[in-house]
Amino acid sequence: MTDSFPLIPATTVREWLNDTQELALFDVREAGEFGEGHPFFAIPLPYSRLELDAGRLAPRRSVRVVLIDDGADNDAVARRAATRLHALGYTRVSILQGGARGWAEAGYTLFKGVNVPSKTFGELVEHAFGTPHLSAKELAQWQARGEPLVLLDGRTVEEHEKMTIPGAISCPNGELPYRIGALAADPETPIVIHCAGRTRSIIGAQLLRSLGIPNRVIAQENGTQGWTLAGLKLEYRSTRRYPDAVEERAIADARKRAVELAQRFGLASLDTRTGQAWLDAPDRTTYLLDVRSAGEFARDGVPGAVHAPGGQLLQATDQTIGVRGARVLLVDHDRVRAPVIATWLVQLGFDAALIAEHHARALRLTEGDAAIAPRGTDVDRVGVDGLRALRGADGVHLIDLRPSAAYRKGHPQGARWSIRPRLLDAFAGIDRSARIVLYADASELALLAALDLRDAGFVNVSVAEAGIDTFKQAGFALEATPQTPPDRERIDYLFFVHDRHEGNLDSARAYLSWETGLIAQCAADELQHFRIAAQPPVSDTLSGLTHS
Repeated sequence: MTDSFPLIPATTVREWLNDTQELALFDVREAGEFGEGHPFFAIPLPYSRLELDAGRLAPRRSVRVVLIDDGADNDAVARRAATRLHALGYTRVSILQGGARGWAEAGYTLFKGVNVPSKTFGELVEHAFGTPHLSAKELAQWQARGEPLVLLDGRTVEEHEKMTIPGAISCPNGELPYRIGALAADPETPIVIHCAGRTRSIIGAQLLRSLGIPNRVIAQENGTQGWTLAGLKLEYRSTRRYPDAVEERAIADARKRAVELAQRFGLASLDTRTGQAWLDAPDRTTYLLDVRSAGEFARDGVPGAVHAPGGQLLQATDQTIGVRGARVLLVDHDRVRAPVIATWLVQLGFDAALIAEHHARALRLTEGDAAIAPRGTDVDRVGVDGLRALRGADGVHLIDLRPSAAYRKGHPQGARWSIRPRLLDAFAGIDRSARIVLYADASELALLAALDLRDAGFVNVSVAEAGIDTFKQAGFALEATPQTPPDRERIDYLFFVHDRHEGNLDSARAYLSWETGLIAQCAADELQHFRIAAQPPVSDTLSGLTHS
């Protein structure tokens, strides 16, 4: 079966990205490999999680799919992934010939980092609208003088709790249009939005400016990284966050502004019949998304809709929408958040529309269509007693499939670290009857790896029922190995992204330079997909405190 998948040259894939048909360009390498260099519109779908995420990213099984790996061993990982996707019902799977190396050899750019289209979009937005911004030192001086301001952290609540600029209130960007009236009731008080770097501060500020709120709105320059680089101290474990309740008067004002914004963009609001036609179209992919908070989605989300908080959806669109040219249908509960987020999705290049909650609840959705249950339910599970019996036994292979960082911090003595795409290489030359026990943070990940071993002929493979906790309960001693696996083997870890949050100032500088340099790396056919719309001019400025 693996030889039956077409090998497509990079030039053809580039043409497909620019034609009118949908395309899912999936990079099946692991996070560290993907982040070191990938095509601009590639979607991360690591082979270690393939079956868990494929259906969510590409719910229509007849969509064109092209898979990318590193090109090694005749595109071996991509071929393996193609076989798995074919078994899941995908009917048009191809492989990029030569993988990422083939893309580069064709003269095309490989982009470092993650969420590249969204971050490039943020830079384009700043250039297009001249988003006012405030340096870390200027903000600190403003705070020291006791100047009135509302400082908001546009990242997730979890990121805010880890570290933030002192005094900031957590309000993820997707919540801003709905809750800004409760956070900044005085129209004379300036609003400053910060994030960790650049994108979410720019988009958060422009989101509020596009709504036409009377306050002056500024993006804090370079976020928490810029704050640290300026020699200023961050605040840790903050519990400040937006209020759950918003006065009806403030909601009414937000709703009026959101409706006017949606009208400027010509957003359609579909009824049940038209929404159903979108979902049933055999040649188009439609994502049904709820952009509200996690608590609201858990309370009354439409069954079958996917939760995609609005701020993160704009920040990391490629983690939710895996098909270029797809349509996006946002469930509109309050006539504020969905319309506002939809206008930004349109500018990102997607066809977006709204559907009222009561119409969405009448849609016929196939249960489980967006998520594929992995095969392997018949794989042997070993519990505490079973592991206790294996403790100290010869010839038992314990394989840790957790993130390499977790393995370094502590693992059962004698356990080796591995990852699904390299697992068969790790067992090259091992007798197929060897006793193997796999464990991971989620049993589903271990089951997928067990399937690969079983398909390769290994007959004595088990999965630890509760991961590493099973080993602890069975009395296995844990050991830390801070240098093992060595950095060169940690294909699951992107040092370029993570080190900037661990106090590495050089990494922070490199990251900010990377963000500001994204546009210059792009070709015209990569930028043409964005549709940034003109917005009404904003007359307010902060003399002496902002610069463009």
